[in-house]
Amino acid sequence: MLLRYALLTSLVVGMGSHTAFGQTAAPSAPNQNDIVKKGEYLFRAADCAACHTAPDSKKLTGGRPFPLPFGTVYAVNITPDTQSGIGQYTDAEWLKALREGVGRGGKHLYPVMPYTAYTLLSDEDALAIKAYLFSLHPEKAEIPQNKLVFPFNQRWGMIFWNLLNNPNKRFQPEANRSPEWNRGAYLTEALGHCSQCHTPRNFTYGLSSKAYAGAVQVGWKAYNLTSDKEHGLGNWTDEQLSSYLSTGKAVGRGAASGPMAEAVEHGLRYMTPSDISAMVTYFRSIAPIAKGPIAQDMPSAKPSISTAYKRGEELFAQACAGCHLANGLGRQSDWAALAGAHSVSDPAGSNIVQVLLTGTSLETDQGKVFMPSFEKGYTADELAALSSYILAHFGGVKADISPSEFKK
Repeated sequence: MLLRYALLTSLVVGMGSHTAFGQTAAPSAPNQNDIVKKGEYLFRAADCAACHTAPDSKKLTGGRPFPLPFGTVYAVNITPDTQSGIGQYTDAEWLKALREGVGRGGKHLYPVMPYTAYTLLSDEDALAIKAYLFSLHPEKAEIPQNKLVFPFNQRWGMIFWNLLNNPNKRFQPEANRSPEWNRGAYLTEALGHCSQCHTPRNFTYGLSSKAYAGAVQVGWKAYNLTSDKEHGLGNWTDEQLSSYLSTGKAVGRGAASGPMAEAVEHGLRYMTPSDISAMVTYFRSIAPIAKGPIAQDMPSAKPSISTAYKRGEELFAQACAGCHLANGLGRQSDWAALAGAHSVSDPAGSNIVQVLLTGTSLETDQGKVFMPSFEKGYTADELAALSSYILAHFGGVKADISPSEFKK
């Protein structure tokens, strides 16, 4: 499981006069309360809570598992507890962790913590986040030991990985770009660390050159965010993209689920409209890459009626239509709409499978919207038939999802 132009006082709740990227513009230093308030905003923009909050918990005590091809890494406790948390970190140690991936005592961190993005943060912003975390109540909570196979369990090996994959440099605004674009770039690349999920990895598990072309993360597909009109965001309106980022839904584009829903719930929904607009501006500038599923409207023609399709249709009517409706619109809630979503146009059905297996939820301004797991109530054959029907009916995709996808 990971995320600034002319900050006005209203932008970050009374933080004083700042430049685009957190550098103090006036000689007067902000008081500690202002720094903490700023840190809280930045903490949310960086989406820290999504990773450092364990399942069934509301505290930043870590313990969330991240399954990788070579083992499992557990998120750490980031409350200011001095024994199990970050309470003994100095400012210098904090900056070294966020920039070089090296914790207290020279312990190398694994890049599940996206320090290759946080390295772009200014001193002021990074230390404001620390100030906010240190203002919280310390919680003692030991986390499980990482379970990695050799040689990945040798932390010293990260020295060589960092040489290849960590730029260890701060964000520099581009003079030929607008303040809004630079603000959006900082929010997206440094704080939001969006590239960490949406960019394919190379053979070293570092980011490849195909920025934002889409990738699979812990079983979920993070879709193409480039300006490509078929595979990416090129045909999204500004209103749709702004709505999706800030609420987790957009008319005609479906709703966020899984890790993206977490990013909205813990971070994006708290951001100011001007910051969301800046991110939209930045996304518009990302070079198009034709890769990934093509999101499209519901097909007008009904697919041929096969036995598998008929079975899936029956299951949908029994278990799903009460919330989702067969016409692609959500009943009672826009978050239940399926028409136009990338997930229903993906031949692999990755996110459909994940939603049916694990469920998904999103805290919104109108309360929590959620879908429970169907794993215990239906057989693998039934879930496969249901998945294939959803892809055919809502996305016009001819796919035969295997029951084995629900047995992994």
